[in-house]
Amino acid sequence: MLYALDDNLWFPAVEFAEDCGLLAVGGDLAPERLLLAYSLGIFPWYNPGEPILWWSPDPRCVIFPSKLHISRSLQRFMSKGRYRISFNADFAGVIGWCRRLRAGGDGSGTWITAEMEQAYTHLHQLGFAHSVECWDGDTLVGGLYGICLGRCFFGESMFSRSSNASKVVLVHLLKSLEKKGFEFLDCQQTSDHLLSMGAEEIPRQEFLQYLQQAQESTNGSYESKF
Repeated sequence: MLYALDDNLWFPAVEFAEDCGLLAVGGDLAPERLLLAYSLGIFPWYNPGEPILWWSPDPRCVIFPSKLHISRSLQRFMSKGRYRISFNADFAGVIGWCRRLRAGGDGSGTWITAEMEQAYTHLHQLGFAHSVECWDGDTLVGGLYGICLGRCFFGESMFSRSSNASKVVLVHLLKSLEKKGFEFLDCQQTSDHLLSMGAEEIPRQEFLQYLQQAQESTNGSYESKF
């Protein structure tokens, strides 16, 4: 059963999601609704021209920071020190490149709609959305962005314009998350690329347990520990 959201701030229980993970339709991308969604293991994903669709897949793809796998070839590449990594230095640049490259250049046809870009930029300004940048000199060649609640990081999208740039960004993010005691990086969607770096699929109920543990220290309030 697909639930239709209204102006009230609520979501149905994730157990009611369809087999594909689709749970609800409608609502808005206001910060309050987005933060509530992520705290419940729900995220928006839809195409231009569609109503907002809300998802909670089962199983869920995650990376536990301690299980990060770095291939020998990537280790050799990183040892050369070609790239410089920064955090929250150019959020607009990262989400902009994610949008353009996933859409083939002009931004049309990607799930990162103008509305999504504006909403996540607002969350960045509020301290909940974060970016990791990869630089080759002064050129932004890779990056990723996501949402942080408590000790969990929800990866939204990444891009690469140069060899291994997105992999290097992911490695630095996971090492940072491990140092800060984060429970997991939520990948949302499974890919061979992520699996090769240590990602795994876990049942949604198990994911929700980890999510609850990662937010216990926030005392019921939204907090970013990134």
